[in-house]
Order: sequence, then C-alpha cells, then structure tokens
Amino acid sequence: MSQLIDILGSLPKLKDYVSKRASSWDRTGGNRDFIRIEPGETSTLAELDGPASIRHIWFTISHKSSKYLREMVLRIYWDGERNPSVECPVGDFFGLGHGMLSHFISLPLSVVTVRNSISLRGGMNCFFPMPFNKKAKITVTNESEERCNALYYYIDYQKYEHPLEDIGYFHAWWNMEECQSQKYLLPSKKVNLDGKANYLILDAEGKGHYVGTVVSIFNPESDWFGEGDDMIFIDGEKWPPSLHGTGTEDYFCGAWGYPCGKYDGLFHGITLAGDLMTWSGYWTMYRFHLEAPIAFKKSIRVTIEHGHANDKATVYSSVAYWYQTEPHKPFPSLPPKEVRVRYLKG
Repeated sequence: MSQLIDILGSLPKLKDYVSKRASSWDRTGGNRDFIRIEPGETSTLAELDGPASIRHIWFTISHKSSKYLREMVLRIYWDGERNPSVECPVGDFFGLGHGMLSHFISLPLSVVTVRNSISLRGGMNCFFPMPFNKKAKITVTNESEERCNALYYYIDYQKYEHPLEDIGYFHAWWNMEECQSQKYLLPSKKVNLDGKANYLILDAEGKGHYVGTVVSIFNPESDWFGEGDDMIFIDGEKWPPSLHGTGTEDYFCGAWGYPCGKYDGLFHGITLAGDLMTWSGYWTMYRFHLEAPIAFKKSIRVTIEHGHANDKATVYSSVAYWYQTEPHKPFPSLPPKEVRVRYLKG
C-alpha cells in the first residue's frame, strides 16, 4: 500500500508538465468518436513528440469477429526505432487471456465489463507509465478477416520541457507455446536442474527491471497443472537461478491449487478460472512486481515449468512487462493469427 500512499502524498505538489491526450474523438464535432479498421489494415492511433510520458491508455472495441482480442495487435515504438518495444494481441496486453473479456481491477491494468460472465465488449485500461524523450508511435493492426466496426481510445500523456534522465523504456512481449510433456524423457525420479524445457515468459538483453506478467493456460486434462516452479535467470547465470520458486500458484501468490477461483488484487489475481474440481479449462493469472521490480544489468530470462519438471502437456501464452534501456533485443516473429486463435473457445 506504500505506493498508493506515495501517490496521495504527492498530490499537493504543483506539477511542471502539460497534460495532453490523443483520442478517437469525432473531428467533425459529431458523436462518431471512434475509428474503423478494415481487415489487414494498420491504423496509427498517435504519433507523439517528447520528452513526455504516457500515463493511461484506454480502449473499447466493437468487432464483427468474436476472436478479435487475439486477432488485433498493438505495437508501440519509441524514439523512432524500427523494432517495436510493445508487440502484443490487444486483449492480452490489457490482461485478458484466451480472447475473453473478464472484469478485474489491478493497479496497472483493469477491465470493466459484466461481472462474473464473459462479454464481447468492455473498457480496457493500462496505467503503466511509459516515458520517452523523442517520439512515440502507437499502432493497431486488424489481422482478422472481419472489420473492426469501432475502436474508441484515449492515450493520456504528460509533456515536459526537458529531457528525461535515468529512465527505462516500457516493453511488453507476447509469447505462446504448445508445451509438450517431458515425463517420458525423464528418469523415474523426475527432476529439473537446468530449466531448459521451461516455458519462456521473457528473454531480454540490456539494463532494466522486470515488473510482471500475465500468464494464460489452457489445460485440456482433468489434472492439476501447477507445481511448475518459476525460475528467473539474471545476467547470464546458468544454475541455479537467482530466483527459484516452489510452484505455479505460489509465484502468482496463491496456494493449494487455487481453491478460491477467480479474484483480483492490486498486485496479483486470477481473471479466468477453469473447473475448480478438475483444474481443466481456461485459466489466466497475473503477478506484478510493483513493490520490488526485478533488476538486471545485462540480461534476464524469466521462465516457469509447465507442471513439475515440465510433465504437463498444456498450452501457455503470456505477456511480460518490463523497462529497459534501448536498443532492445528484437522480438521473435509474432505467431500468425491462425496459431494465436487455435485454442480459443468458439
């Protein structure tokens, strides 16, 4: 709660920035306050001049496709770079797994929709600060075969007179893997003493700090998918990692197989919960290291086992959020839309 106390305590201090917004407001003065994006089209939402810092991004979308949250891709570029620092399906970026809208409130991300149900529309918010010194470019690509009928958006930012010093640039990367069970490749006593077969959440080079992740799991089996240890390797270390956990639910601040089901907290929560008796189905969980970001000077590799010693065949996808100096290591190619939506409902 100290972060919230700091926010409240700083309110009386006079501000030396200029508040600005890029949005989809109707330039004719009417009420068509949205943009349309045709299939295959990329729309540039904003090109901002620095020094500045984006403080809030809000989206709500009406789309002909029921899978649009995975089919539409958000990209953000800093200071004229060619490779995006943010590349992520729109829904996953805002903390929504498996292309499903789910109501939750955390400190950096929130989604407002119908409680305790899955909806096709809702208000999606990101409050991660995103400072930059020269330029920011924000785009959305509609990779669906259907038209995006309406994308409403706010991008609120602060403009400064002087360059920003000692800042890391915001990054977000989406990954997906059809994880294969390793149990037939292991000795009778299952062990994992290298982490090489773990699911990869983040692989970055440079100087910065990791601030959290949203992980989504599709578990087709009636079997507990947890017991997968988180392993975070810092600055090229091999074994053991600097941070070694004790199980999937433990890393996400839960325990004993997620008996509570769906919940949302400031730093951790479960936005989608599958079957609480069999642990099968669709699960999405988040953990934000806002109270103590995990720093690295040269590199970081954030991984987690899929089951103990990677013995579970599950489908993982994730978004990693972090800050670092530029240039960053280019991301692998984003999986095509057909792969991203393969395991979605419907």
